Amino acid sequence: MNTIFKKRQSSFLITLVSFALILFAIHSYIAHYFVNVTFFFPIWQIYAFHCFVTFIVYSIINYKHSQGKSEIFNIFLVSTLLKMIIALLFLLPLLLSDIENKKPDVFNFFIPYFCFLAFEVYCITSLLKEK
Repeated sequence: MNTIFKKRQSSFLITLVSFALILFAIHSYIAHYFVNVTFFFPIWQIYAFHCFVTFIVYSIINYKHSQGKSEIFNIFLVSTLLKMIIALLFLLPLLLSDIENKKPDVFNFFIPYFCFLAFEVYCITSLLKEK
């Protein structure tokens, strides 16, 4: 494998974990002190899911970019669509459950989802701006 690919991967992984830990700490603090709801999914599972999926999407795009492919946009769109489908599969047990009020759990999932998506878009655009 290309050393530039490995260097970008390790740099992204460190940045992703740092971002996730900071966001997780803020989310846990808010959920613990301001929200009096027992969530269907623990917060750590949601963040583990988001970190894993974000890392996989970035890895695919980084690999294609390091291979010399400049047409990354289609790969990004397909991977984002797959990410949405996987997110729905992750939420399927909640959606099929008998819980009456599912809104707190859905917000608990999708607020970090969009934060991770914004982080992913930022990192991928930074990757594509490199020469």
